[in-house]
Amino acid sequence: MNVPARLTPSWRSPLRGSWLTSVFAVVLLVGIPVLFVTGLLSYAAYNPDLAPVNDKTPDKGVLGFYLFAWPTGPYWLYRVTQGVHVTLGIVIVPVLLAKLWSVAPKLFVLPPVRSPGHALDRLSLLLLVGGGLFEFVTGVLNVQLQYIFPGSFYPLHFYGAWVFIGAFVAHALLRLPRTVRALRGRDLRAELRTPVSRTEPEPPDETGLVSPDPAPPTISRRGALGMVGLGSLALLVVTAGQSIGGSLRRTALLAPHGRVPGSGPNGFPINKGMASARIRARDVGPDWRLVVRGGGRRIVLTRAELERMPQHRSALPIACVEGWSTDDQLWEGVRLADLAALVGHRDDPPGVFVESTQLHGAFRAVALRDNQVRDHRSLLALRVNDAVLSGDHGYPARIIVPGAPGVMNTKWVRQLSFGETAWPM
Repeated sequence: MNVPARLTPSWRSPLRGSWLTSVFAVVLLVGIPVLFVTGLLSYAAYNPDLAPVNDKTPDKGVLGFYLFAWPTGPYWLYRVTQGVHVTLGIVIVPVLLAKLWSVAPKLFVLPPVRSPGHALDRLSLLLLVGGGLFEFVTGVLNVQLQYIFPGSFYPLHFYGAWVFIGAFVAHALLRLPRTVRALRGRDLRAELRTPVSRTEPEPPDETGLVSPDPAPPTISRRGALGMVGLGSLALLVVTAGQSIGGSLRRTALLAPHGRVPGSGPNGFPINKGMASARIRARDVGPDWRLVVRGGGRRIVLTRAELERMPQHRSALPIACVEGWSTDDQLWEGVRLADLAALVGHRDDPPGVFVESTQLHGAFRAVALRDNQVRDHRSLLALRVNDAVLSGDHGYPARIIVPGAPGVMNTKWVRQLSFGETAWPM
């Protein structure tokens, strides 16, 4: 006697169907474009060099068509855009997992390929699911400062985002009519009032998501939506504080810990200290010198000579790509525009190539644009909060620029080359 094949219990949930999948899809349809746009803004902000496919200048590169000179005002702009990007990316994880659970039967259908058209559909799903998981996993690892990628996080995440968003847009356009029909087929308010005892499977349709042999319900659709929503809310509570700052910083339980180097004027978060950046005491000791180049001139300055130059103050935060930021700190030092004037760029200072004493790491050298150099709040900082910079905060001198990502605020600066745009190999 032949026994008909039955779905495993994991595929027999009576909740699965077009309506529940469509509810999760609508949330992702709103959230993922916001993630993509804020991610693109992040790359514009730190002036990336992703050649040969992309380039750091606005008029070059296949994927660099949108790049622009990131503004220095408002000074909190990057803190907000990157805070939204990271916080939303974490908050939306329960929705993404719920969406994948809701369509799991389609992901594991057998045979995997039935026709050329079906093969293309499966390929698009592979790019969509694989790209989405890649972006979220690498993003979460980066937030936790776990750099375990086969290469630099920045180009991997950037190119992965374009692959994912291409598959996402194609999938959304193809599925939008079905999604609209499914949402119109059931009343959300009625579903939110339906208890477990009255929860019934959706009618079978062409999607194949509804089980032909559903198990008895153990949770209502209201409960499933509430569980996902509660998970997202919990992640919001334990994440957002690292970007918002103030007293909410204590609630950021998922933020990387052990990043505050003591107390006092220098007691605010860092990404890497001297030890992790392999900065030796002699590298920043009495023999340290700052080299300023530009216009065919070269000037060498000691820290004492920098201190005798006009000193200026700027109250600015540090906001990092990982989503955390500091509160406003009071920086004091020499304006970058004044240093540019020393090598002949007095009236119209150009961009500057900043090199650090740090010998290793992705941002041991950065290029600042001319609008960043010209802003009167952009400093080569020597002090913070009325105290000398600590070693972990970049002593003897560091860059601080309004609105720039933390990686652009180079620490342990050794050379400034005004008017140069070369990047290290």
